[in-house]
Amino acid sequence: MKAITTTSRYQVSCLLPLLLCLTVPSTPVLGAPVEAEPGMFVAPFGGYSFAATEFDAIELNTQTQSGINISESGHYGIMVGIHTRDPGNVYLLYSHQATELNRRGNVTPKQLTTLDVDYLHVGGSLYFSHGVLRPYITTSLGLTQMRPDNDYGNETRFSMGFGAGIEYQVNPRLSLFTDARAFATFVSSDNALFCDASQCIWQISADIMWQGQVNAGLKLRF
Repeated sequence: MKAITTTSRYQVSCLLPLLLCLTVPSTPVLGAPVEAEPGMFVAPFGGYSFAATEFDAIELNTQTQSGINISESGHYGIMVGIHTRDPGNVYLLYSHQATELNRRGNVTPKQLTTLDVDYLHVGGSLYFSHGVLRPYITTSLGLTQMRPDNDYGNETRFSMGFGAGIEYQVNPRLSLFTDARAFATFVSSDNALFCDASQCIWQISADIMWQGQVNAGLKLRF
């Protein structure tokens, strides 16, 4: 009997640590990344817009054939969205660029008018977490609006975008990010562009206007 009692006590003493491990909630390892819970965020950003497509165009007043494009310049914008558990997010993006519409020249481009280019998109991102560094891919769709000066009408067209970037998580509430995006704006071929009440400036032959962006910003989480 004494041998059986001793054996039972030994078995209980061996099982006790295992039971504690199974029943006590585990705590994260120091320095290990903690998955972010879903929540809202605001992310202001700035960057540089470049590589806009050059259109083959005819100036309607003179029937002169040339090429027109949007100048490279800086831009700024903001994203507002919600994080998901995928991990990823869904967001509303607004981007504004104050630039110029140029005509191809013999030596240097000739400015036709100042031009504001706005993107308003709904999109989503998918993250590939690696500690505090989080690479991601993103895609979006929405509208592009081009607003020239000199009382000519605005042009609003459907567009889509895609890109990739990386985010650095400073703390659970603050992140820094940088990314590169490409926007494709769908314009009808053989279409008049930038009209006022009485006339249009250009007749263009194109289907898609491409434009690139590089961005850097910060993300505030609530």
